[in-house]
Amino acid sequence: MTLAGFNEYGILKQVAVRTPKAAYVSPDKIEKEWEKLRFYSAPDLPKATEEHARFLEILSASGADIISLEPGDGLTLDAIYARDALLVSPKGLILCNMGRAGRRAEPKQNAATLERQGFRIAGQIMAPGTLEGGDIIWLDANALAVGEGPRTNAEGIRQLSELLGPDIDVHVVPLPAPDHPEDVFHLMSMISPLDQDLALIYRPLMPDSFLKWLTARGMTFVEVPEAEFIPMGCNVLALGPRNVFMLDRLPETKARLEAAGCCVQTYRGDEISRKGEGGPTCLTRPLVREASL
Repeated sequence: MTLAGFNEYGILKQVAVRTPKAAYVSPDKIEKEWEKLRFYSAPDLPKATEEHARFLEILSASGADIISLEPGDGLTLDAIYARDALLVSPKGLILCNMGRAGRRAEPKQNAATLERQGFRIAGQIMAPGTLEGGDIIWLDANALAVGEGPRTNAEGIRQLSELLGPDIDVHVVPLPAPDHPEDVFHLMSMISPLDQDLALIYRPLMPDSFLKWLTARGMTFVEVPEAEFIPMGCNVLALGPRNVFMLDRLPETKARLEAAGCCVQTYRGDEISRKGEGGPTCLTRPLVREASL
């Protein structure tokens, strides 16, 4: 299989996910892990399974081919958030070295599933470097933004740049520290590209240097209101240009997206998203998108 469409907004052709049954496994596993992983409360496995099935129905109806990642030893509840363990690149998949130690079994297990599907591995991030997929945004095939923060460090970024090669413009974005060292704040917590010239952002946390870099590339912005930032209003998955997929019960963000010309679909994610703070971008590892012009 060939990776394609190095952007975050082209028509989604192929995507990897992990189901609640493969990640949460059982009520006993949930009970043992949810507090340690700083979930807000214990997910309900039957309800999570229903929510995820509906989530996949919408993905599939958009035309995306879905690859299910397998369960495995050493995986935690966080493994449902499939984006973080692997990166896509023109040279193949790149295995991350997760900033959260409890997630370090995920990259090899996810890669093994995708290798069997015919995807090529380009390399991996090695300790002391750390890097997670939620900190990586492809603007187009020649430009990538990477957040440097609690889950992705300078050495991980150096290794990534080396793997990508000199033709890729890698823009480093400093990220704020989370309130607790085990909490997550990824680059995609404050920006979701929607089209080649449009992104959803939470402006108060966007560094001026990053805004200038995006603006110089022709990007305009829809802004998430203060009240809907913590409930993951900024975590929106593009199924195609201005065709977006987001959590329900975020009315002002939804209205602003529609006013910008976006078609918006929503899903109920109380068990699969809200309790573990992982929205639709976190639940998916896009593999193939339509290339930007």
